Amino acid sequence: MQRDDFEKLINIMASLRGEKGCPWDKEQTRESLKPFLVEETYEVLEAIDEGDPEKTKEELGDLLFQIIFHCQIAKEKGEFDIHGVINKISEKMTGRHPHVFGDANYETSEEVLKQWEERKKEEGKGRESILEGIPRELPSLLRAHRIQARAARVGFDWEKVEDVLKKLDEEVDEFKAALNRKNQSEIEDELGDIFFVLVNISRFMGVNPEDALRKTISKFISRFRYIEMKAAESGKRLSDITLQEMDELWDEAKVRGAKSV
Repeated sequence: MQRDDFEKLINIMASLRGEKGCPWDKEQTRESLKPFLVEETYEVLEAIDEGDPEKTKEELGDLLFQIIFHCQIAKEKGEFDIHGVINKISEKMTGRHPHVFGDANYETSEEVLKQWEERKKEEGKGRESILEGIPRELPSLLRAHRIQARAARVGFDWEKVEDVLKKLDEEVDEFKAALNRKNQSEIEDELGDIFFVLVNISRFMGVNPEDALRKTISKFISRFRYIEMKAAESGKRLSDITLQEMDELWDEAKVRGAKSV
């Protein structure tokens, strides 16, 4: 029944792109679908952050549909289909996990990552730089995290988080100096350095910086909406409320949690 469900979804996609299908679906190309692929990915992340299993299930379905959409376009071009994609990833995962599907023995995550890179070289995917292969399109915080993690694999890393905190203090001082000089180019450079060091701190603490910032943004939105709601209840516009009143409502939202607002 599970395989039948999967084939049913594939057939739905084929019908949407078929002669009597949907005009919108038939017009789509790989390029036109790129924004939807990214959007659906982030909607999955949002559902995971919210801890909502039903929403996560729905959003994963939307993301899966985007993958099948791309595979249908490839099939129409005579390139590959969804089954070829599944076979390819199955071969890759079994080949790169010889400690699970073979006789190899790796005890730590570090050993697994090392042999992962060795496998890539055997597959002809060796890189001139260890930093190659990290997509430029990744959000900057996530890309910085991935780059730092790659460099750390070969020992280019801080020894302890306290050292990174000292570096943060140094970068903040340099940022303040750039502010005093009112040099916009320097300000931008120094601010970027601060972000990069903060990502290093998050990596040391085992925190994904993209997740951390996304959750903080959601928290900010929730608390700010609480302020908006309280203003509306009192018949006022936000512009009628003083900053002190906003701060008081903000603190009230923090106490209440304001997550359902």
